[in-house]
Amino acid sequence: MDRMKPNISMAVIRRLPKYYRYLNELMEKGITRISSKEFGRILGFTASQIRQDLNCFGGFGQQGYGYNVRELRDEIANILGINKTKNAIIVGAGNLGQAIANYSGFRGSGFVLKAMFDINPRLVGISIRDIKIMDIDDMGEFIKNSGVNAGIICTPKEGAQSVADRLTGEGIKAIWNFAPTDLEVPEDVIVENVHLSESLMVLAYMMNERDRMENTQ
Repeated sequence: MDRMKPNISMAVIRRLPKYYRYLNELMEKGITRISSKEFGRILGFTASQIRQDLNCFGGFGQQGYGYNVRELRDEIANILGINKTKNAIIVGAGNLGQAIANYSGFRGSGFVLKAMFDINPRLVGISIRDIKIMDIDDMGEFIKNSGVNAGIICTPKEGAQSVADRLTGEGIKAIWNFAPTDLEVPEDVIVENVHLSESLMVLAYMMNERDRMENTQ
């Protein structure tokens, strides 16, 4: 990791999970090595783009041989940090929170879901995939005693900032935010926003553009 170049763009970082996913699929098919040209064809990227991205983290692959699929997959896993366990909690145990709790990809991303929290007394005590829903008033003590590294906010927009304040107040430095609002957090806190409505609007735009192009032909 000491070979990593400073100030790597987020565009590069956001391509790495796709590389990782496709390398896993190649391994499942029994493919042991692949060229940057062929890998680019599968991903929809140019070979040059792949080489430039990977060069940000050191030299991978050999000229005339390509990439060892397993070794590159493991290197990317190490870069992403998904081979290190991180404990997480969900705040907001409604439909969205329960759907996130049922997501099977947590462990594959290095996260272990430890608990869920909500203000609704009708939800407290219920378990989702063996993950217990607890009263939000017990959240601070749980964080202190359970080695929690990240908080996942699945509350309505109106309550998201207060939840973020409580999480950061308890020392949480990483938040996965599903609430449709931008959070104000201390500079040392990482926030990854997942705005479902914005993604839907992008889909709507692309569908609208497709229809417009078809109508002009």
